[in-house]
Amino acid sequence: MPRIALIHALRHSPAPIEAAMARLWPEATVMSLLDTSLSADLAAAGRLTPRMTERFLGLARYALGTGAEGILFTCSAFGPCIEAVAAAFAPIPVLKPNEAMIEDAAGCRRIGLVASFQPTLDSMPAEFPPGVEVVTILAEGAMAALDAGDFATHDRLTAEAARQLSGCDAIALAQFSMARAAPAVAAETGLPVLTTPDSAVRKLMRLLGR
Repeated sequence: MPRIALIHALRHSPAPIEAAMARLWPEATVMSLLDTSLSADLAAAGRLTPRMTERFLGLARYALGTGAEGILFTCSAFGPCIEAVAAAFAPIPVLKPNEAMIEDAAGCRRIGLVASFQPTLDSMPAEFPPGVEVVTILAEGAMAALDAGDFATHDRLTAEAARQLSGCDAIALAQFSMARAAPAVAAETGLPVLTTPDSAVRKLMRLLGR
């Protein structure tokens, strides 16, 4: 069975992607690596640095050394670092957390992008194709609620933020940690909701011929 490495920068990211893997691709063997200092250091620095890229390369080397056939990064604020890993280890599939969801959103004219981590909104909109208008909003307080274990408040704040985005064809939840709020967002907006975990698993399966 294929071994897939999941590499995380937020402690809330493993659960949703591991659940999606178990539901959509139970035959795969999953390994998770978590380094919460990545997100903390990015927030402190305010920008990506060459040192962060080296750290991503080191995490990928470790994962591949265990026999991983593909790598999925779940930290959506680190696009350029992940692109460097993909270039260094091609043709092994290395996915950014949001790329599969962005591909799934390609048919939309206008999409609402909701995040609970500001650096994600700083970097991710540019990754959408030119024909898709992206409107963004920060779900303020949602990350703090998740950190406190208050899942109901996290989901409510995410849904309330999504409701403020008008004229959208769909809502995209930018982070793996937000996937749990998808039902609340759908109920609040009446729109299709895209999540990064499900889109990413389906793309990995295609790339590895499963």
